[in-house]
Amino acid sequence: MVASRSARARKASAEAGTLATVKIDLASDESFAYRIDCTTCRAAGGRGQWSTYRRGEDNGYLAAMDRWTFHLVEKHPDEQAPCLAYLAEAQQRLQERREAREG
Repeated sequence: MVASRSARARKASAEAGTLATVKIDLASDESFAYRIDCTTCRAAGGRGQWSTYRRGEDNGYLAAMDRWTFHLVEKHPDEQAPCLAYLAEAQQRLQERREAREG
């Protein structure tokens, strides 16, 4: 059984932690597009606003969650979120993407 969009959003919200607002849209190709906003950076306004928007061509959930994890580590290092448990895997995927682009 395929998870509904709302179920996917609840899972992503739970993984992202308390600073995140997660929304899932449908992209033009009918795939899910994950948007994660930082509530702290949004409240700061101006250039502090931060969000990620990733379509599901490879794995939109992982791509968005990886960017969110990197944002938490860089901008909110004292924040705790379940997604931080996967930081090493996110760094590995980033390295693999960089190597694929270079090669």
